[in-house]
Amino acid sequence: MKKLFLIALSGLLAASASAQKNDKLATFFMGRLKYSENDGKDCSGVGDDLMKLVSRASTLKIQEERQVKLSDAQLYETPFLFMNGHDDFVLTEAEMENLRKYFSHGGFIFGSGCCTNPEFPKAWRREFTRIFGGESVKALPYDHLIYRSFYKIDRVKCLDKPRDIQLEGLFYQGNLVAVMCEDGLCCAFSANNTCNDGKGVSTDDGQKLALNIAIYALTH
Repeated sequence: MKKLFLIALSGLLAASASAQKNDKLATFFMGRLKYSENDGKDCSGVGDDLMKLVSRASTLKIQEERQVKLSDAQLYETPFLFMNGHDDFVLTEAEMENLRKYFSHGGFIFGSGCCTNPEFPKAWRREFTRIFGGESVKALPYDHLIYRSFYKIDRVKCLDKPRDIQLEGLFYQGNLVAVMCEDGLCCAFSANNTCNDGKGVSTDDGQKLALNIAIYALTH
């Protein structure tokens, strides 16, 4: 298991043992990423809702989300980051370099486009493909373990189009280090799919996918 996650899981165990004594010792689980010109506030509340999903499905004690910039030292103390958005974005060379370091030390990023807007997913594919030379973002087939990490997911149907929805991922040295869903996943699990206007991922599938991603990140 990667170094950063060994540290994180050690913290999880320590926090679970002491949580009844002092909630301030609860393990911090997730950072909300501020990147490029994005202030980390798109579709506010999705970070907290993601943590609620994880806490309901486990015994982990979860703190409030922490907003983290790619330039912050806290980046390397936060093994799981959530990023989402509506719009196109371009990462600076400094942000790219920090992401290389973050991933090489075991960090994981979960990205989601908001409200089925196509601009964020297109930018995410383009920018994350730039991080490691020769490593492109690619669709994750349904036999990947991320679809089995908590719920068994055999297929995810798009609500408004005759196609299946697949997560997309970036690998580093054979390890999956970043995952993105273009079809309004964050809105599906957080806003009961209302801002997706009946498009993209269903609420039920959205909650299952989000939890699977989080559990996979903590166990691989």
